[in-house]
Amino acid sequence: MHAHWEHHLIALAGNVARPNVRPVHSYWAGDASLEKAYELCGRIAAHHSKSFYMASGLLSEEKRSAVRALYAFCRTVDDIVDEGSIIGRDAELDYWRNVVHGIQHPRTNDLVAQAWVDTRNRYHIPARYAMQLIDGVARDIYQQRYQTFEDLATYCYGVASTVGLMSMHIVGFKNEEALPYAIKLGVALQLTNILRDVGEDFRNGRVYLPQDELSTFGISEQDLARGVVNDAWRNFMRYQVDRARRLYDEAHPGIAMLEKDGRLAIGASSGFYRSILDVIEKNDYDVFSRRASLGAWGKLSQIPRIWLSVR
Repeated sequence: MHAHWEHHLIALAGNVARPNVRPVHSYWAGDASLEKAYELCGRIAAHHSKSFYMASGLLSEEKRSAVRALYAFCRTVDDIVDEGSIIGRDAELDYWRNVVHGIQHPRTNDLVAQAWVDTRNRYHIPARYAMQLIDGVARDIYQQRYQTFEDLATYCYGVASTVGLMSMHIVGFKNEEALPYAIKLGVALQLTNILRDVGEDFRNGRVYLPQDELSTFGISEQDLARGVVNDAWRNFMRYQVDRARRLYDEAHPGIAMLEKDGRLAIGASSGFYRSILDVIEKNDYDVFSRRASLGAWGKLSQIPRIWLSVR
């Protein structure tokens, strides 16, 4: 039985999944400029997300390059929203929308767009998901608060579940039954990000935590500003962490619906992020002065267990 927010997100995803469509061609078939473009995307992924880079390294060479091109596309759009001037930002987002729709060719010096367009075409990734990602990330421009978890889940869908839905087309999946699991995993991953980055987000003027739940637990924005870690905050965070873990558990069966050679990579992504919740607990829910993260060994040591859970 799906909750109301889940029905809403499944409706947003629509009926556009095309499982197991084979790629059109291999990018490394002698195209030096595309190879250079994919190499840049790999460097972007390595620089910005060690967890993603390590997990994607568990894929075959072709799929690995494709998901890193997807990551570089998402990262570029995110950086436009976070760092661009207002006028330049809107023009750049429109450029990417036009690239996604095929109205505009990538600029000759835009290697990320070139790799992304190649990946999108080869793996038949629906434009709908890429457009929802751009719109989801752009939401940060005009919305800094979320009243309910349902509101927040819609945001999480836009910035994270869409990435999972696009990744599925690269990894390969059995049928459309896999979609709700990918959506739920995206919400779990983004919720983990939000819980880890409460202090940093607040300093940037954003509170993603549901306003009604903060109020229920007796937490004010002044508490967030001061980084207060008291019993009210611990109880609130326990509630949020429990919800995130539940979402990971509910998303897990979807991994078995993926092509066999992609299960370990997706399982690793899920496992690495889920472990951030453990670190938040170990830090006594202090997400204001400490950033919860796993070292390389913390990730590597999980891979045998994850492999057994997704075989």
